[in-house]
Amino acid sequence: MTSKKTGMDTDAARRRFLGGAAALTTLSLAPGVTLIASAEAKEAHDATSTKMRWGMLIDARKCDSECTLCVDACRDEMGWGTPADRKPRPKTDAQWIRKVHVTDPKTTHTFSLPVMCQHCESPTCVDVCPTGASFKRVDGVVLVDKHICIGCRYCMMACPYKARSFVHEDISNQKPHAPRGKGTVEACTLCVHRVDRGGIPACVERCATAGRKAMLFGDLNDPESEIAKAVAEFATKQIRADLGLNPGIRYQGI
Repeated sequence: MTSKKTGMDTDAARRRFLGGAAALTTLSLAPGVTLIASAEAKEAHDATSTKMRWGMLIDARKCDSECTLCVDACRDEMGWGTPADRKPRPKTDAQWIRKVHVTDPKTTHTFSLPVMCQHCESPTCVDVCPTGASFKRVDGVVLVDKHICIGCRYCMMACPYKARSFVHEDISNQKPHAPRGKGTVEACTLCVHRVDRGGIPACVERCATAGRKAMLFGDLNDPESEIAKAVAEFATKQIRADLGLNPGIRYQGI
């Protein structure tokens, strides 16, 4: 569809409008904090190689049911969690990553595994977002542009993994690399602030440092990467593979 007055493509005009609105939006943030992601940041994402796809392989056999290292690492790195002055509220509190305990009703076999945003190849959260705030980088990382997130929570309803949270309250002591805004949606970012500088997600680092090594991060499309070799050699599974979303998070031992 094209505008008769300017000849501008409607989608292009919409993006310009949203970009301008984002620039004019005033939010209450800590000094030096910029909500993920600005227009400039998106341009940087577009420059990322389309041949790359970041992903994670989690071995449930190495994941102890009582271990919360990955959750603790994410909370420390990103600054989410229950404020010290109130009790946890499981249905409304942020939880970018959570431990899930599963029992097979037929065999009674139990296992525990961390679940976060699955960074799908075909993310339903992106499909339903009315403003384009939910978007997927060309390297496979799914993010939320909080400048244009209107808090409708359609993405939360569309996500089959219950991987997104809504910020209900004012936020204090924010991390500059992980801004959070009241009235917006948030989820695991695969620690893009680390990855874009050549690092790895905090959860993976903490797990490896503790010697458990249940989490492996890397480029799924690079046949020479450790994660690609592991996926090719061992049987892995995707949660709700039947949906055809092709998550970037893979699991072993489930």
